[in-house]
Amino acid sequence: MGDKTNVTSVMNEQKTLDYARIAQAIGYIRENFKRQPGLDEIAGEVALSTAHFQRMFTEWAGVSPKKFLQYTSIEYAKRILNETHASLFDAAQETGLSGTGRLYDLFVNIEGMTPGEYKNGGESLSINYSFAKSPFGEIFIASTDKGICCMEFADDHDAAFNSLRKKFPNAKFTSIVDEVQQNALFIFTQDWSKLKEIKLHLKGTDFQLKVWETLLKIPVGGLTTYGDIAVGINNPRACRAVGTAVGENPVAFLIPCHRVIRASGELGNYHWGEIRKTAMIGWEAAKGEVKRGL
Repeated sequence: MGDKTNVTSVMNEQKTLDYARIAQAIGYIRENFKRQPGLDEIAGEVALSTAHFQRMFTEWAGVSPKKFLQYTSIEYAKRILNETHASLFDAAQETGLSGTGRLYDLFVNIEGMTPGEYKNGGESLSINYSFAKSPFGEIFIASTDKGICCMEFADDHDAAFNSLRKKFPNAKFTSIVDEVQQNALFIFTQDWSKLKEIKLHLKGTDFQLKVWETLLKIPVGGLTTYGDIAVGINNPRACRAVGTAVGENPVAFLIPCHRVIRASGELGNYHWGEIRKTAMIGWEAAKGEVKRGL
């Protein structure tokens, strides 16, 4: 009994030490991101080898040190672009990046849009939007001339609209039902295989778009796991990142993120509620049985 207690105590002490080191590293990155410190420098600050620090940080923070530095940098750059009239060059320099090329790459890889697009806030974009009934509650749906840009369950109308307006603060919004929206909403009432091709207007990182494209391949009534999706995009170790991308899906039901479950068989979380996810999976399974004549 005493040996087990001692082992547990040692493990707890190690976890406390590990957490303190990660907290120190995060603080160091936030204080010094304008210098864009390298992995060796940050690891040295917490007295760990580069490889050990990389593994430990990723395990505790959920992202690599490099990715955390990028997130910190882009959040600062976004604040500069939002709050000042700084040029893209000035924003890059102020963030500690070597030039606008680095800033461009950072925005495209993390935000799924260029820094110029972020700065103008959708200034040249016209977005139609409406609310509609579905078997699972009201739907907020929005479209551009290129396709559906947002479709989500809207338990709160104002919150749904304001969320989209926050992404495109300078866009022109019109409350109207258009043909693009109608075609998308047919998914609840018509056979999916007989629908016209529904166009989507999505902004996301290359990784997000790969995940969302894979979700579209899950058949009605089918289920898959985060691990299966990771394998499907040739990145089998990216289960956590896949989960994040699935959770950031901007087009509910049409891009069927509700068909993704945990490897254990548990349904797992869902952006618009686990009860709604359960209902959708059951509804699709029942429709499949009817179609097969069961």
